[in-house]
Amino acid sequence: MLSAFLNATTQRLKPALNLYGQVRTATKRVSGSGGRSGGTAGKRLGVKKFSDELVIPGNIIVRQRGSHFHPGQHVKMGRDHTIYSIAPGFVRFYVRKFGLRDRRYVGVVLNRGETLPRNEAALGRSRYFGFVELNGVERPTVVNRA
Repeated sequence: MLSAFLNATTQRLKPALNLYGQVRTATKRVSGSGGRSGGTAGKRLGVKKFSDELVIPGNIIVRQRGSHFHPGQHVKMGRDHTIYSIAPGFVRFYVRKFGLRDRRYVGVVLNRGETLPRNEAALGRSRYFGFVELNGVERPTVVNRA
């Protein structure tokens, strides 16, 4: 009875036993999905001010890696490709053809309801100098007395 039990047990363990009668164990550690896969913190990239939102000079509109969005009127691009406002107004996003591709632009308009790109032939250039409005303001005429 005991010998029959031992024979049945050895038949089941035979694939796991080598020539010396030892059980083979793993020599490599299991590298599961855990461990050092914590990663780094997010960089908080993306659009910070959306279309038709009010911005003041210095407000960040888009944080990005690379130039997914390009600067339009009244905005500039920082050295880390951050687009920020240089004039108070309302944010506008628009698309323009650039070669064979479309390029996305971000701009700031001074009045709510304006659209970009601006028709400069009909409306003139949009200019902002500090807090002085120069669009549509007549200049005083200087009279020469000779």
